[in-house]
Amino acid sequence: MAQPVPLQAEEIVERIWARDASLWSDDEEDQWLGWLDEPGRMLDLVAEQDLDATEFSAIVLLGMGGSSLAPEVFRRTFGAESFHVLDTTHPEAIRRLERAIPVTKTLFIAASKSGTTLETRSHLDYFWERAGERPEQFAAITDAGSELDLLAQERGFRAIFSGEPTIGGRYSALSPFGIVPASLIGVEIDRLRDRAVAMAERCRLADGPGAALGLALGDGWRNGQDKVVVPYLNGFGLWLEQLLAESTGKDGKGLIPVTGDATEGFDRHFVDFALDDPYDLGSELFRWMFATAVAGAILAVNPFDQPNVQEAKDRTAQILASEEEPELTRQGSLVQLLESAQPGDYFAIQAFVDPAREGELAPLIERASGTGCVVTQGLGPRYLHSTGQLHKGGPNSGLFVQVVDDTGDELPIPGRDFGFRRLIRAQAAGDFEALQERDRRIVRIRLEELTR
Repeated sequence: MAQPVPLQAEEIVERIWARDASLWSDDEEDQWLGWLDEPGRMLDLVAEQDLDATEFSAIVLLGMGGSSLAPEVFRRTFGAESFHVLDTTHPEAIRRLERAIPVTKTLFIAASKSGTTLETRSHLDYFWERAGERPEQFAAITDAGSELDLLAQERGFRAIFSGEPTIGGRYSALSPFGIVPASLIGVEIDRLRDRAVAMAERCRLADGPGAALGLALGDGWRNGQDKVVVPYLNGFGLWLEQLLAESTGKDGKGLIPVTGDATEGFDRHFVDFALDDPYDLGSELFRWMFATAVAGAILAVNPFDQPNVQEAKDRTAQILASEEEPELTRQGSLVQLLESAQPGDYFAIQAFVDPAREGELAPLIERASGTGCVVTQGLGPRYLHSTGQLHKGGPNSGLFVQVVDDTGDELPIPGRDFGFRRLIRAQAAGDFEALQERDRRIVRIRLEELTR
């Protein structure tokens, strides 16, 4: 049988801008290419934004995955100390945030494209009650007609921003999900837009930066370099993790993002770049989105869907419906997992722990790195909305270590028959089961064991 002729840069670029879904799988990908036009709409988004950040002592964004990672990058890059992103269900982290802000003088922004994200809706219900059900303290970013949109209208939220329905979550950094928070932080959106528009124009060229990067990623994958090592850069690496992992990790294939340092290896593709000016975020966000679409064409996957993300969510829902407290006991042997590592494998540390204790994972990271494999790490439930698709739909080369801690006392969620303690435990148990079902190699340990 004749092998397919490799796609050329000129053809890929031309077909992306022509919204040609057959470039990938012809599975309606053309309906998810609104991000190509979003740089030109950014100033309109700002014109519609009538929130005055100076009226509030703090701003808290409630969101997960594509609704939270770009705002987190803007927060860290521009040093916005009074802007907080809540993307954990750990009770201790929620309590700590509540102590750190004047709740009645804080603006809460609930961000969810679907409007049904369980974590975000739970955070919203919690702080809605804590803030005394004052609609002037709340705003929403969501698609028009979603459950969140209808709830925000019913409650009379101060502002509601509609997402672009032709943009998926991980491609939404230059849409209202990223730009509204950025403007509240104090980012000069016109400067950010200028960089993004200039990059979009350059990405129309076959030898432009977007095509060049995408082809390099795709060619690296063809040559067995499926681990893409990128710098952290004030959290930019966190955003890249979702973009690459969720876009390409399917059909047993995938680019495996590794944020931070890694040693040389046959399976590693190092992509080094810098953000010399914070406003270079405008160009880099667009360049990487375009490059990922190009790489998806080379891998022959649909870079705009996430077919396996629902698995862990369904498991979590089943566990919560049972009304039983999940038992997060130690499972499997960490020693045996470490000894089983083979060249080309990667470790994925999945930590359902208080984010303030993330540093305590260092001994585990060191042990895993000692095998010669690259090591990735993610906080749960954040990673479920980021790299979770890759873990289940990508290559079966992952060695998974789930880490849990003492979640403390229950923290009730208004209107729910479960609280945040049971929720995060159910999420950990649900993802463990989903990975086991796919014959992934996984163990569970307790965080306290690492410091003994």
